[in-house]
Amino acid sequence: QVQLVESGGGSVQAGGSLRLSCSASVSIRSVQAIAWYRQAPGKQREMVASIVKTGATNYADSVKGRFTISRDNAKNLIYLQMDSLKPEDTAVYYCFGVYTDYVGGYWGQGTQVTVSA
Repeated sequence: QVQLVESGGGSVQAGGSLRLSCSASVSIRSVQAIAWYRQAPGKQREMVASIVKTGATNYADSVKGRFTISRDNAKNLIYLQMDSLKPEDTAVYYCFGVYTDYVGGYWGQGTQVTVSA
């Protein structure tokens, strides 16, 4: 069973930075893709950033140049470095993973990020 646990959320002023972490219970060396999603109140969940097995990354236009996704295979951690935060980045951020040897995708429980003006 795959478990993903996010941490690192909190409150920050606009222009500030936060680093989110996603801890995986199964080695991320076998992951097909890991992504960060977010969901703001009253809005649909949207993909923010993703990284695939090859290391290629993809970002939503709204966060390009400000957010960076990375991984530490030795620690089974996936990071989301968020810089130049804006109030519109306020949301619950979720980690989502798809593994080669497990059917379906797995969600974490989410971590709240609040950016004040």
